[in-house]
Amino acid sequence: MGAFPQTIHFIGTNTPRQQEYELEGLEVEGEIPAAIDGAFFRAVPDNAHAPMFDDDIALNHDGMIAKFDISGGKVSFGIKYVETERYLLEKAAGKALFGRYRNPFTDDPSVAGKDRTLANTTPVWHGGRLFMTKEDGRGYEVNPHTLETAGRWDYEGKLRSQTFTAHPRIDAETGEMFFFGYEAGGLCDPHVAYCIADADGNLVKEEWFEQPYPSTIHDFVITDHYAIFPIFPTLCDLDRLKAGGAHWAHHQDLPSYVGIMPRYGDVSEMRWVKGPIGVSCFHEVNAFEEGDTVHIDLCLTNTNAFAFMREAGGIDIPQQEIQGALTRWSVDMSADELALAERPLGPPGDLCRVEDAVQGRPYDRAWYLSMNPEAKGPPMLGGPVGANFNCLLRINPQTGQLAMMETPPGAAISEPAHVVSPEQGHGGWLLSVIDIPNGPPGAGDPADYSSEVWVIEADAIEKGPIAKIKTGKALRSQVHGTWVSREKLAASKLEG
Repeated sequence: MGAFPQTIHFIGTNTPRQQEYELEGLEVEGEIPAAIDGAFFRAVPDNAHAPMFDDDIALNHDGMIAKFDISGGKVSFGIKYVETERYLLEKAAGKALFGRYRNPFTDDPSVAGKDRTLANTTPVWHGGRLFMTKEDGRGYEVNPHTLETAGRWDYEGKLRSQTFTAHPRIDAETGEMFFFGYEAGGLCDPHVAYCIADADGNLVKEEWFEQPYPSTIHDFVITDHYAIFPIFPTLCDLDRLKAGGAHWAHHQDLPSYVGIMPRYGDVSEMRWVKGPIGVSCFHEVNAFEEGDTVHIDLCLTNTNAFAFMREAGGIDIPQQEIQGALTRWSVDMSADELALAERPLGPPGDLCRVEDAVQGRPYDRAWYLSMNPEAKGPPMLGGPVGANFNCLLRINPQTGQLAMMETPPGAAISEPAHVVSPEQGHGGWLLSVIDIPNGPPGAGDPADYSSEVWVIEADAIEKGPIAKIKTGKALRSQVHGTWVSREKLAASKLEG
């Protein structure tokens, strides 16, 4: 193919931009608090080349790392491609060489056995290093000052797993990072590697276990005493891949599971509990212990939210008919036979955030994205499911109390990052990119919009932004983002 297909994966906020650039002195409307001093990093997939197949998907686009550097109320911006092995091979060839999403059997023969990861999902900061991650391979280290790619990261040769999750969990008290890799031994391998890196970034633990079926495990959670692996019936199949088919197919007739083990224990201590049939979740909000009971809060839907994963499983459910809720799963760990209790907490949504300090501990507030049922006009096209979220929710999971921040008609909102306030009793701020149509919502070119960063009081989101950072650009859809303070940036292992 010489041009981009005009499918949902290449229009709206998925429109290819293919630009690396830097901007200084971005316009700021309002005032950014002086305590917001650091960098907001974003993972932004963007094709460097037209795809080999016209049914390509947004998750299969080259990784870019974007950075809003904020200090003294002034903001600069930069964006660069992550120079993975895949990116460099295609750059040298001047065209796409890697085929369908996570299917090496569809690649050009010249790249057989090469690293396929795009490093396009989550920027992760730990041990003084910045990584760009995608769960189909190992992470790539990126210089946080220059955004130059330092190279693939394998803990100085110590990591055996071929994959690294896009969603590690970091304990704010110990500084340790808990992470995993599924398909750890290679394509369609049912083994999962469970790992711990200490506060200095050294790999101190790696143990492998086998999951009940070879599923996609996008996220997991920790508590003070446990590591918890919720898994859902979206399965890979080697024969399907060899036939040129999809990596993932959702099975509506299979149960979900939760694997729970001591977080410092051995994988042989893993206990499995069966969950509801056919459900799906990509992101857990948090988990914590209450006596002997473990609570897991998750963004649950009654089927897989990605159309291409449903279709590969023969499931015909329109996107607008998917049901879901912010949900709590509870397990009494003192029971001889584990059982799962379920109750809804809040409206459906995803791309959730808690402040770092409460990771794995009881908490009284979380933020996540949803669809405003009273929004005027159609949602902005783009993102991996074809339509972007248009509002931000704040929830107290203990009381169910909700607050909502609306966006302009037809606008899209990306996952927020949380910035801690040094002021006692102040809840800090959220940073989120808002994409706003330049014309009437749904009436013009879906690629014609302007992106800005909103600075929002974390405990008063209903008041809207206290400052807006104008980019003058239309930015590609973000997957995930993270905030890194100036203090941490100054202590980074790589110099600018």
